[in-house]
Amino acid sequence: MFRTVLREIRKIICVIIAGAIYGFSIKNFLHGAGLLAGGFTGVSLLAEQTLLKFSDISVPLSLIYIPLNAVPALISFKFIGKRFTIYSLIMIVLSSTFADIMPYLHLTDDILLCAVFGGLLNGTAIAICLLNNATSGGTDFISIFISEHYGKDAWNYIFAGNVCVLALSGVLFNWTSAMYSIILQFCSTMIIQLLYKRYQKQTMFIITEKPDEVYAVIKDITNHDGTLFKGTGLYKGKERNMIYSVVSSDEIRRVVSEIKKEDSGAFINIMKSEEVSGNFYRRPNS
Repeated sequence: MFRTVLREIRKIICVIIAGAIYGFSIKNFLHGAGLLAGGFTGVSLLAEQTLLKFSDISVPLSLIYIPLNAVPALISFKFIGKRFTIYSLIMIVLSSTFADIMPYLHLTDDILLCAVFGGLLNGTAIAICLLNNATSGGTDFISIFISEHYGKDAWNYIFAGNVCVLALSGVLFNWTSAMYSIILQFCSTMIIQLLYKRYQKQTMFIITEKPDEVYAVIKDITNHDGTLFKGTGLYKGKERNMIYSVVSSDEIRRVVSEIKKEDSGAFINIMKSEEVSGNFYRRPNS
């Protein structure tokens, strides 16, 4: 019970830190350089800029961003997880509020630096959320929903949608900021894919003298199955055991470490799996 409470407190602290990083990035790199983030953050920033330019109305980002996330949050609450949605709502409220109240530090006038570092910070904040069973909202809810139900890494599709939003920004305002915003989105997407690997999969081929022990490691850690093949090692002409299994990329390091403890002589070949069709266990979002 105590460990569970500590784990939940740690998650909340991480979400708060992510919200502060995201808000800081929006205020000091995006607002300052006239750049747009991706997803609903970008839509909210675009709406904020449009109202200010064409109607001379200044609206806080939070007043646009929070209501815009209402429908995706309801979908997430129903199909993804209650606790996951609650933590995500904390992130949504905090990040947009921080973006409104944080002081502008005027760190640089170089729009390229703003795009690169803004993208790196945005991606880091989103990855921290995802690693703690939360998200920054909007299209992230949609991406998680697609990944949960179809088993595909959807971040590149989200990136394509973001490019469309940025193209609209280019039409309404200027193409320079829009194109630099695409660089920002690319940096953000790369950081997310680098740090968050839950929906990426890898295939393991394991040659081992202890197939039962190795399979037990895979089963205990990942809840995935394995298939045992019998073959002949051509160098020594002896019968060998090969276990085939597909696991999530975020589990691979621990699995390899534990396999080596059971069989230090195991030979392990790991390959990236682009797509898996069939039954594949996914840990549920709480």
